[in-house]
Amino acid sequence: MNAQYDAIVLAYIGDGILELFVRELLISSGETKTGKLSAAAQKLVCAPAQSEKVDTLLPLLTEEEAAIYRLGRNHKVNGKPKNASAVEYHRATGMEAVFGYLHLSGKDERARELFNALYRNI
Repeated sequence: MNAQYDAIVLAYIGDGILELFVRELLISSGETKTGKLSAAAQKLVCAPAQSEKVDTLLPLLTEEEAAIYRLGRNHKVNGKPKNASAVEYHRATGMEAVFGYLHLSGKDERARELFNALYRNI
């Protein structure tokens, strides 16, 4: 891992990457009303929804990616997460860290591969 980024920074950028991928997926459905698109995206990128995807994600990860997941998941949080349990929040943060790590490492094709495996039924 690039040592200049800590877990929360990886999760921060990963959140943006996942949001972009989800938006691209949703517009490919043909929906053009931005309100509907935004509502659908929000349901897919919230911590509880991302946490559900983690069980599918973990077996697909390389050892290095799994280490990044654990780093993000174990990041200490100040305060209580909104609209999610602490477990959901930590699992989602781990997932976001993986996508952030892949993007910042120039492994966007791998990020797309994982995203497609997670969201192919949407």
